[in-house]
Order: sequence, then C-alpha cells, then structure tokens
Amino acid sequence: MKKQLILEDGTILVGKGFGSEGDTVGEVVFTTGMTGYQEVLSDPSYCGQIVTFTYPLVGNYGINRDDFETIQPAVKGLIVKEAAEYPSNFRSEMSLNEYLKMKNIPAISGIDTRKLTRVIRQHGTLKGAIVSINENAEEVIHRLRATVLPKDQVDQVSTKSAYPNPGRGYRVVLMDFGMKHGILRELNNRDCDVVVVPHDTTAEEILQFKPDGIMLSNGPGNPKDVPHAIETVRELIGQVPIFGICLGHQLFALASGADTFKLKFGHRGSNHPVKDLATGKTALTSQNHSYAVNEETLKNTELEVTHVALNDGTIEGVAHKVYPAFSVQYHPEASPGPEDDNHLFDRFINMMKVNAGKEIQHA
Repeated sequence: MKKQLILEDGTILVGKGFGSEGDTVGEVVFTTGMTGYQEVLSDPSYCGQIVTFTYPLVGNYGINRDDFETIQPAVKGLIVKEAAEYPSNFRSEMSLNEYLKMKNIPAISGIDTRKLTRVIRQHGTLKGAIVSINENAEEVIHRLRATVLPKDQVDQVSTKSAYPNPGRGYRVVLMDFGMKHGILRELNNRDCDVVVVPHDTTAEEILQFKPDGIMLSNGPGNPKDVPHAIETVRELIGQVPIFGICLGHQLFALASGADTFKLKFGHRGSNHPVKDLATGKTALTSQNHSYAVNEETLKNTELEVTHVALNDGTIEGVAHKVYPAFSVQYHPEASPGPEDDNHLFDRFINMMKVNAGKEIQHA
C-alpha cells in the first residue's frame, strides 16, 4: 500500500503505508532517540504532531503493556525508514503495526528520514500530510498551506475530572496539561498522595485540597494558548512548593513575568546534554518541546537560571529567588531516556518537608 508524505513547502516523499489506512494531517517533527518509540507514541505532548524517527529501524522490540505514557495516544502519525514486521523481545505482546492499527494512527515507512530531518532543520517544523498515492499532490499542498492547526491540544489531552492516586506521604496536586505517566510513577515511588486535576482547575479549587506541593505537568502546544493556566500558576506561587516540567516549566516562567518563544525545530530526543549551573555537572536528558523561555525576559523577574542546554544555550531550568518553586524544561522522569536528573523529584519532596516543618511518619 503506497502512500506519500507531503509537506507544505512542496516536498513529496513516497513510501509504504502501515498502521491505520486513513490519511492524516499534522505538524511534522523529528526525534533522535534510538529507542523508546512506545513512550514517544503515547506521550501526550506529541498531540497534533506527525513524528519522524531519525533512527533507521523502529519497532524491533515490539509493544508491551508496561511502557505506555498514556492510555490513548494523541500523536497524528508516524514516519520511519524501516518498520520491523517481526519484533523480537520477551516483553513484546504485539507489533508496532498492530498497535498503530488498533489506535487508528497512520504511518509511512521507506522514507529517507535523514533527508526529511534536514528539511525540517532548514525550514523549521512544517505542516504535513500522509495520504494515499492517488491524492493530487498540488491540491494537498494547497490545503496544507491553508490549514490552521488547532490550538486546543491541552484541552484534548488533559483529564476531564479530578481523581486521586492515593499514598501516605505528602499531598501533591498534579495539574494535568498532558501528563506523562512517568511523572505520576515517580511521585508514587516517593509515596506521595497525589490528586490529579484538569488544566482549567482554579487556584482556589486546588488549595481546597490542602496540598503540600503542586506539580505542573508536561503537555503539548504553545503555553500562551492556555492563559487561564498561567493566571492559576501566578496565584499559586508562594502558597506551597511548586515543581514544573516541560510545559509546566514554561507556564511557571510566564506566570513569573518572563516570556517564551518558539524554537525553529524544537528539542526531541533522549540524549540532550544539560548543564546544572550550581554544580557544573552535565546530565543527559530526555526532551520533547517546541517552545523555550526567553533568557532576556528573566531580568525583570524573581527567577534565576539553574540549567542550560549545551547544544544551543537555551534555558533548561529556573528557580524562584524568594519562594520554594522551580522548574525544568526537560524530563527528569525520562520515559524514554536517561534518569540522570531523577533526583529533582527528591528535591521537590525536600521542599515540601521544609515547608511543612515536619516529617511525615510512614507506617
């Protein structure tokens, strides 16, 4: 089943369709991870995007029940050089093709993904479509250029109602902007009593849960598309300790008076080096974001830079100078990727401990 990948700049690449037989339209991005395709496909931060894997072989260890980052994936499509038809791994329960069919996600293989990545790096992220070989390419290009991609990605992937994830430790209200399950797992590992709430929950409603701390999750899209969340975070700063990750980091910065901007092609992969300015140490990190905090705009805020990306010098972490609140652009919970900075969750626990003025006794 031949299909074609068409980009708004006129690029046309022909390959073999697999997964869902339908067509799809989205923002075409690339990720450089060599493994972790299951976590990437199920990461809500990829909502509305067609993901290109630069690593040439995808699907070789299949799909298992344990590595999902959400139940229902929000990714729009998948582009690979080669898709393994017969996975080999003791944990494998189905093939990549079977999973994509089950979740109705169109995909295309046989594409020169390195060439496609160079196009994206040169022009920036582009709107694209995976369509039948019979579709008129010029008409598709015209439609793509006229297409305005939706801005409600956070609303699409956030939980619709609050729910508990009980523990006997500190109570954390986790604002779900498109939360990866990896964040929840790390809080569970530290016995936190977690309450997950929708993205549009007000500060007053959050404080009614009597939290010891507040977690701002990752999520898709432009942080400025959720102005209500920015206002909520602004009202919460100084109330209890706050820890933001990815989109949560951007919302924390905006709420503190800084600004954000869109990167040309974003950071996506599992080996991005980030320097901790306090220790001088460099950690390899998992990243997936299109936007970053503008360093110049931090000057008139009460935020200080804590981490920077060594590849391009962009801001990867900030901390409040007055209140117990900090955030990082990358994913310390990994999923997929290295766990070099997993200790940041312990830092958050210690902040809550200091703020509470006492230790919670465990049974």
